[in-house]
Amino acid sequence: MALSPGLDVDAIKDDFPILDQKVHGRRLVYLDSASSSQKPIQVLEAMDEYYRTTHANVHRGVYAIAEEATRRFEEARGKVARFIGAREAREVVFAKNATEGINLVAHSWGRTHLGQGDVVVLTHMEHHANLVPWLMLAQEKGVELRYIPLTGEGTLDLSGLDRILDGAKLVGVSAVSNVLGTINPVRHIADAAHAAGALVLADAAQHVPHLTTDVAELGCDFLAFTGHKMLGPTGIGGLWARADLLEAMPPFLGGGEMITDVRLDGFTPTEIPWKFEAGTPPIAEAVGLGAAVDYLSALGMDAVRAHEVDLVTYALDTLAQRHGQDLVIHGPTDPRIKGGVLSMQLGDIHSHDVSQVLDEAGVCVRAGHHCAKPLMRCLGANSTARASFYIYNDRSDIDVLAEALGDVRKFFG
Repeated sequence: MALSPGLDVDAIKDDFPILDQKVHGRRLVYLDSASSSQKPIQVLEAMDEYYRTTHANVHRGVYAIAEEATRRFEEARGKVARFIGAREAREVVFAKNATEGINLVAHSWGRTHLGQGDVVVLTHMEHHANLVPWLMLAQEKGVELRYIPLTGEGTLDLSGLDRILDGAKLVGVSAVSNVLGTINPVRHIADAAHAAGALVLADAAQHVPHLTTDVAELGCDFLAFTGHKMLGPTGIGGLWARADLLEAMPPFLGGGEMITDVRLDGFTPTEIPWKFEAGTPPIAEAVGLGAAVDYLSALGMDAVRAHEVDLVTYALDTLAQRHGQDLVIHGPTDPRIKGGVLSMQLGDIHSHDVSQVLDEAGVCVRAGHHCAKPLMRCLGANSTARASFYIYNDRSDIDVLAEALGDVRKFFG
C-alpha cells in the first residue's frame, strides 16, 4: 500500500480509537470527514484531563484552578490564531461552529452596515450556512443578493465578476466546496472585491482542516471555521476578523461575560473578542480544539494536503476504471483544485440506497443534499452520496469503497 509523502497513515490510525471497531462484522471505513472528522486520543485525553483536574469557569474566579482554566482556554485561542495566520489572538472569536460565526457577521456587521438596496454577493455553491443568514437579512432589510454562477466543470465562473461586484458591500464565498470539493480562488475574488469597495467573508469550514490557511494570504476580512471537521470536538469553532472590524461591530449576544458595566439604563461591552462571547463558553471544547491544532501542526498541513491529493487522484482513477460512466462524480477532475470530496451518483440509484448498502460493507458516506440545495438544483440532482477523505484514510479504504459500489450495482441490478 503506497502512502503519501510525509504521513504515516498506519501510525495515525492507531491514534483514533473509533477506527478499531467493526460495523456489521467489517472494519470501519470512515469516509464522512467533510461532515465531521473523528477525534484522536490526544484530543480526547486533553478534554478528559481538563475535566478531571482543572474545570472551573473562566475569566471569573481568582482561585488557582479557575486561573488555570482561563489560561488553557486562552492558550487554545492563541493556538488557533497562529494556525490560521491571525496577527493577534484577540481577532479570533470562539463560537459553536462556522454557522454561528457567519451568523455573527450577518447579525452584527450586516445589520449595522447594510440597508435597502445594498448588495451582498454569494455563489451558487454556498452551504446553507452562508446563504440563509443573508436571505434572512434580505427579507428583513431589503438587501439585494447576487450570485457568482458555476462553470460546467464545477468551478466558479468569474468571467462577469466585475459586473457582479459593482456596488457590492460584501462578498461571501466558500473557500472549499463541501459538495464539489472545488478549491476556490479566494485571493483573486478578494482582490477584485476590495477594488470594488466590498469586504470578503470566507466560509473556511472545509479549508482550515485540509490546507494551510493564512488569512493574510487569502485576503479575506472575515473567516469562519469549525472545530469538529478538524479533529476537534463539536460545539467549538469560530470567526476570525480584522481587529478594527470587530471593534466597530456591536455585540451579537447579550448577557454575562461580554460587559464591563451594566446599569438599569444601559450597558458597556467589554473588549474583543470577549464582547462576542456571552455566557459560559465551551471551555473543554476549546481545550480539545487546541489539542487538535497541535496534532495537525505536528503532521504539517503541507503533508496533509499532499496526502489528500494522492487519495483524490487514486480515487478518481480507481472508480473510473471500476465503474466507468455508471458513476458520475460532480466537480473538478483536477486534484490540484479539488479537496478530498467525491459527490457521486451511481446510475439512477438513490443516494440513500447507495449509502445503506455501503454501510453493510462498513463504509460510512453521507447521502443527501449536503446543506446545499441551490447547488443541487444547478447539478440537476436531488441528492448525492458523498465520500470524503482525511488523514486516517488510505488507498485501501478507496479499494473497499470501489468494491462496495460494485455490490450496490449488483444489488439493484
